[in-house]
Amino acid sequence: MFWCKVTIVSALLGVSWCAEDWTFPPGFKFGTATSAYQVEGAWNISDKGESIWDRYAHAVPTRIKDGSNGDVACDSYHLWQTDIEKLVELGVHYYRFSISWPRLLPSGFPNIISEDGVRYYNNLIDGLLEKGIEPFVTLYHYDLPQSIQDLGGWTNPLVADWFADYANVAYSLFGDRVKMWLTINEPLMACDLSFNTAKQAPGIVSPDHGAYLCNKHILLAHAKAYRVYDNVYRAEYNGEVSIANLLIWYDPVTAADAELAELAVQYNTGRYSHAIYSKEGGWPPAIEEIMAENSRKKGYKRPNFPSFTQDEIELIKGTYDFYGLNYYMSFTLRAAAEGETVGDYPLIGIPDLNAVHGYRKEWPTTNVTGYTLNPEGIRNLMDWLKKNYGDMKIVITENGYPNLGGLDDRDRIEFYQGLFKQLILAIKEDGINLTHYTAWALMDNFEWSSGYTTKYGLYEVDFSDPQRTRTARASTKYYKDVIKSLRINV
Repeated sequence: MFWCKVTIVSALLGVSWCAEDWTFPPGFKFGTATSAYQVEGAWNISDKGESIWDRYAHAVPTRIKDGSNGDVACDSYHLWQTDIEKLVELGVHYYRFSISWPRLLPSGFPNIISEDGVRYYNNLIDGLLEKGIEPFVTLYHYDLPQSIQDLGGWTNPLVADWFADYANVAYSLFGDRVKMWLTINEPLMACDLSFNTAKQAPGIVSPDHGAYLCNKHILLAHAKAYRVYDNVYRAEYNGEVSIANLLIWYDPVTAADAELAELAVQYNTGRYSHAIYSKEGGWPPAIEEIMAENSRKKGYKRPNFPSFTQDEIELIKGTYDFYGLNYYMSFTLRAAAEGETVGDYPLIGIPDLNAVHGYRKEWPTTNVTGYTLNPEGIRNLMDWLKKNYGDMKIVITENGYPNLGGLDDRDRIEFYQGLFKQLILAIKEDGINLTHYTAWALMDNFEWSSGYTTKYGLYEVDFSDPQRTRTARASTKYYKDVIKSLRINV
């Protein structure tokens, strides 16, 4: 018997759908993703400059779980045609990849534009388009030029202008063919994880100052890069530009923890979203108040949480064409008891909120230690975005499932099944304007401090093989079938 379900929300919207009709709407797009340092290799080929990840992994190899680095990685610099072949096999609509800032601009500045770098990215972009695959380009995915870092990196206020100059070069070279752009990937990781723990390049610990200076300057850099596109290139190329934020859902342990959980979402999501997507701009008011009080408690004579000028607020506000959402995990949250150690998990600012994170026992886990999944969390976050910032286009720019490897990855298929169900519910029951889903990752790659020990790839990569052979996992067929049919079986 075929039973149709009409929810209160969908009835109010004048639409209905059937419980057995687990399909994505016509025109929904599926893609997959990688980033330059994680797959390209060729770290010192031609005139490419050094990045902070080149320096970080080479200087102290023990920082990486398996002592590895991205010197060769998947060798996509030489094997880009093989990558395109795999993308064609998958049947994706688009491929999200990043440009290496120091490969394109070896000095970090536009005084030198690498002919070799331009040729490589032109080949990749043109090769994708020849196969009917849309290039979706990220300008910054953690690999800051070391030359910029030597001048203070993201803690130097001038970095916003330097990034805008780099973006201008990229738009001018590739904007005629690239219509989807992300300025910066996961500033939460680039700032908070990096400066709170040094588990990301550049390896500097500065939680009270570095993390928040980075936070502000990345928002300004994004805004200036967006304004460059808006003012110079949009009329001719008519593309879309945004930023990709990593979002984490927090479930209150008890009803009494609900306000704290909301603050945690504001702390992580709001600090990198409110200035761009809210009507008033600037920092989330509740977080700004907490941080000012924390500065006083720590004995600082002036707030260590930097403020925005009115001009800066206006510069940043509204600099988006969609919301770029990366999602991987959820946590439970509760207030710390008196004298309780809150831990040092860097993506929550636990010391700032005096909160303790945990997991629900019913949430599935992977065989990667400490990784707990919650497919419902992504739907909760999209509802939160709509509630706080209004009805806007959402693009899932990254989402994936980590394990320790193997071709028969039924666990990844089960994850996708549950995740896609939540996306369809968000679209059809909650009225979320979700248009794209990007699977991380096309293939196994260098996963930052985990090296090559954690596997996210739809394709397995043999890193012992000089040819870096890519082999399809079971999940590739599943993903290919969903893309082709726009349907899941529940």
